[in-house]
Amino acid sequence: MQMNDSQRIPASKEKVWAALNDPEVLKKCIPGCQSLEMSSPTEMTATVVFKVGPVKATFGGKVTLSDLDPPNSYRISGEGSGGVAGFAKGGASVGLEAESSDITILHYAVDAQIGGKLAQLGGRLIDSTAKKLAGEFFTSFAAVVGGSAGAAAADAGSKSWISKLTGT
Repeated sequence: MQMNDSQRIPASKEKVWAALNDPEVLKKCIPGCQSLEMSSPTEMTATVVFKVGPVKATFGGKVTLSDLDPPNSYRISGEGSGGVAGFAKGGASVGLEAESSDITILHYAVDAQIGGKLAQLGGRLIDSTAKKLAGEFFTSFAAVVGGSAGAAAADAGSKSWISKLTGT
């Protein structure tokens, strides 16, 4: 699965960078995240509950940051296991671009592989769930990082993102 997109975040590039590296902010924003802890400056461990179609599982995994270029970009890689539900592994390249002093464009390109029961659900269901989760993450992230202006901007961004998906 591959997914590329950009999101406008109503905050400075430095503030967005700090939030992307703050486990407490990420834990609040990642759908289903039960725990997220830094084990080193470039590694985190996480526990996340996902529901994809009829399959619900708790995934435990490790996330590693590499190719760090603060406050411009990094690569995030991870892998997790959900027991009989399967496994997921992949990564994302994340880049930040200052549109103005208080607006940042976050670009991302995701590549991921899944296996087990999850892989049997079909690509369309997996892709639509991944896009839905990404939308939920960015709505929450913009609200946390940008305050009430962030929530309004993220909601508008989600509506346009959903329009692109559905063609409406």
